[in-house]
Amino acid sequence: MSVVTIILFFIYTYGLGFSITYFLKNSGNFFERNLMRIGIGLGVLPFLLVLLDFLHVPIDWKIVLLLSLVVPAFAFLKSMKNGLKMPQMRITKSTLYVLIVLLIFALTLFMYVKGAFVYPYFEDDDPWAHATGIKYISMEKNLDDPNNTFKYIKPYPPGYDALMGILHQTSPSLMWTMKFFNALIISLGIIFFYFFAKNFMHNGNKALIATAVLAMVPCYLSHFIWAHSLIMTLLIVALYCFVKIDNDKRWIYPSILVISGISLTQPTQPIKFFFVFMIYFVVKSFYSKRFRVKEFSAIVGGYLLSLIWWAVNWKDMFFRGAGGAEKITSIQGNIFLRLIGIIQKAFSYDGGTATRPYTFNDFFIAKSQNMINNPVGVGVVICLLALFSLVIIFLTYKSMKKEKKIWVMVSLFWLIFTFLGINSMTFHLPVGLVAFRFWMLFAIPLSIVVSEGFWFLVGFFKQFRVPKIVTIALLIILIFLTSGQQKYAVNTAMWGPGQMWTSMDEVQGYVWLKTLPIGTKVFSYYHDEPVIGFDKFSCLWCDDVIEFRDGLLTRNISDVYSWLKSKDYEYLIIDGMAYRKYSDIYGENESARLLALRQNEINSFGRFQPAHQTKGMVIFKIL
Repeated sequence: MSVVTIILFFIYTYGLGFSITYFLKNSGNFFERNLMRIGIGLGVLPFLLVLLDFLHVPIDWKIVLLLSLVVPAFAFLKSMKNGLKMPQMRITKSTLYVLIVLLIFALTLFMYVKGAFVYPYFEDDDPWAHATGIKYISMEKNLDDPNNTFKYIKPYPPGYDALMGILHQTSPSLMWTMKFFNALIISLGIIFFYFFAKNFMHNGNKALIATAVLAMVPCYLSHFIWAHSLIMTLLIVALYCFVKIDNDKRWIYPSILVISGISLTQPTQPIKFFFVFMIYFVVKSFYSKRFRVKEFSAIVGGYLLSLIWWAVNWKDMFFRGAGGAEKITSIQGNIFLRLIGIIQKAFSYDGGTATRPYTFNDFFIAKSQNMINNPVGVGVVICLLALFSLVIIFLTYKSMKKEKKIWVMVSLFWLIFTFLGINSMTFHLPVGLVAFRFWMLFAIPLSIVVSEGFWFLVGFFKQFRVPKIVTIALLIILIFLTSGQQKYAVNTAMWGPGQMWTSMDEVQGYVWLKTLPIGTKVFSYYHDEPVIGFDKFSCLWCDDVIEFRDGLLTRNISDVYSWLKSKDYEYLIIDGMAYRKYSDIYGENESARLLALRQNEINSFGRFQPAHQTKGMVIFKIL
């Protein structure tokens, strides 16, 4: 655990958030003002890191720290000159609500961190791929990918890996850094959601209820390590900035920066988010009876600003994996055909590896065994409350004030949009856009809508002299038993290490690497991805390593030893993944023969000593 890096994370985010909002009209609430600065700073970081790379400035934590402290230092000196005033803290109802939200945040963080560290490896395949990109950025301090090595750098927007990269620069363990900060970022979204909902609905009671529901609904984010963890949190921050434009038109600037950060973090979700933003803009314009120029400018400005990455890397986006941009002969035709292919794949109604038709039970029955990357399901009590809320909204719509009508209609259109997105395959809609990933987005309007029916019941039973706290406690307990408990079970269960492994024996063999010092140089006949993921090192992206690994199995064993020693490698691995890799090259029989021959050569060479072995792999110490 790196306490220093945790402190630095909050300095980066708070400092940048303070810098962006210093000249704006901020909330008068001490907690909201300062906690949301963390969220806004987090939203600015992806853009800042990409901008540094664009300007050929190293992506270095010391530079980020300096930039995050400039304005706060100026403000501090100014306040010292004018007389430093300490904030006056009073225990009010609003303060109490914030403390409850912080408790929900702490419980959420506990759940995610506990689940992430239940097993000594990364879950599934995505985190292993992210690990290599993060390691590269942390060491090379840029976003280049000259050998097309990384899955999540070029053309994939690198915001998530870049953020984790600067954190890893001060935190020795890559695995701990990824697991902990991924969980922290998701959990912080709970705090940011409360302040967004409070400003959006103009009602602290309903905002608190919505926050509790979001924390417990199963389909809102697991602790799975991928860019979606960051981008969903940034969506909430962007919506908060949108709402604050009503108070001060200058909130357009943080809105633009956070939306840009969203577009620099993940490629498909920003398309969905565009419709979320536009629904807000259209409904707001309708009820205001005027074109909401500021909100529209924030949306357009944010996406245009992200072109600092997309415009520069368009060739990689269209041609990587198809011969390379340097081999283009008919550039206009190729771009057009590739673009059509990308659109067809992304927007098909059945797109997405886990997309399927969903049934009534998928919504109403929350399960203790679920998908790990994007869990599905809501739970019976939340579903019933949602349906009840829709009835209440329908019956009371005419008597609502304009402010309430705005947030109610925005939420309903968000709910419809995300519900249809989830069910693109169920209803055979013409557009899908990776439907199974709509679940996490669906949870946000669902939680907001549910708060309406929840609070109505609280008021209804009060007429029968049932204390509010009793009704609230009963409903929260029922939601926990039918949704929260299942979410906790999924997020603290043992998850598998992914499809790239050939057996758990192989995984356990790699787990042994954790007994070695962090950064120990280890070379694998298969690939450096699992080596780097387990906090050891091999320069996956280096030209000499790539060249050496090519044809490695047929190289003379003495040449292999000499090269490994010259590069200061201490261990060598032969595993089941290597067998599968070489089977694709030489065929199964020949691959088995060559690997058996190579292992015999290593054993008889005298310069390699078996250090650890399982049924799935063997690790040799290089003498």
